[in-house]
Formats: sequence, structure tokens, C-alpha cells
Amino acid sequence: MTFLPAVVQAQYRGGHRIRVVFNDGVEATLSFRRWLKGPIFEPLRDLDYFRRFHLDGGTVAWPNGADIAPETLYTAMAGKPRRNRRSGRTKARRLPSRRTSKR
Repeated sequence: MTFLPAVVQAQYRGGHRIRVVFNDGVEATLSFRRWLKGPIFEPLRDLDYFRRFHLDGGTVAWPNGADIAPETLYTAMAGKPRRNRRSGRTKARRLPSRRTSKR
């Protein structure tokens, strides 16, 4: 079965940054500025509105219906330091390759 990431916790970290924790225990602080393009994301450029995020459907969402797919957030964390809550260790982890190896 393929892993489906879901955001289980989110905390505002200043500016357009949110600390996200996924259902597998990995976490990172991400800047959302790169995704604030287009009319649906226009209101999020205002920090007061941006801070009104909540969790919905396993991801970060806003009152106007804007959201970022959890898979997109999880992929954006590749190579960023994050803490695995199960082990308590902090390290940079790479996401597994989606390629299948020949044997």
C-alpha cells in the first residue's frame, strides 16, 4: 500500500511560515509564499488572513476554500531538517524514490 501523507498538526511560525506535522511523525517549518499565486490565494497574502488557517481533509486550508495538497507539502519537505517524534532524533531525511529497481 502507498503512503498517503496527512497533516495532523499545524502551528503558525511568523510571516507566511507554518510548522506542519504529518501522520508519520515527520515535521518541518515551510514557507507558503511560493504557493500564493492566483486568485484563490490572493487573500492569503495578507498575514492576518493567512493566520486563519485550519486543518481540513488532512491538509492546511483557509476559510475561502484555498488549500495546498498534503502530498505537495510533504514533497516540499524533502531534504529539510525535521524531527521524527517516534525516535526523538532530528535529521534530514530524503523521501524514498518512486522508481522501482530491477532485480
